[in-house]
Amino acid sequence: MNKKYGYVHWPTSHTRFERCLEWLDDRVQDFYNVFNWLWFDRRQQKVKVHIDRYDTWSMDHTLAPIILPMLKQLKETKHGAPNVDSSDVPEELRMNDINTKEYWTDGTTDENFFKRWDWIMDEMIWAFEQKTIDWEEQYYGEWIEDETDTFCGHFLNSDDEGRKAHQDRMSNGFRLFGKYFENLWD
Repeated sequence: MNKKYGYVHWPTSHTRFERCLEWLDDRVQDFYNVFNWLWFDRRQQKVKVHIDRYDTWSMDHTLAPIILPMLKQLKETKHGAPNVDSSDVPEELRMNDINTKEYWTDGTTDENFFKRWDWIMDEMIWAFEQKTIDWEEQYYGEWIEDETDTFCGHFLNSDDEGRKAHQDRMSNGFRLFGKYFENLWD
């Protein structure tokens, strides 16, 4: 072993027994290498990613069509749910103080435990769906051309409050995606 792994002070003459042990060690290592390749190395997920410069120009729009189907599949095939902060869900899905204390002490769940995670998943999915379409179009009214305007026109009857509420919900979905990113497992 010292000779094989680089120790300098190894005698140059070997006995027949040492040569047999070295041969046996090499065969065991060969078997282990093949077994390791068959059993572990081939089972690893193969990931090959190529990124062009234009992919990062609007990275949010590049990632949304990738993340969206993954979130949908996860929602359909999930086998559990993580703990969800009550502040992240609507009032009707929150736990009351009595349930919270019991939950943390004995590990039981309330009737809304899985509903909270479903709501979070739905919000994330909705946000990424909006990112893949031109959602703002529905809030703009009729375009009026005006040469005196800096932008050569403006929208008439646009719904700025509706657009802001829509954007706020999307931003919340992306916030939830970031907050629960490590809980996106099955």
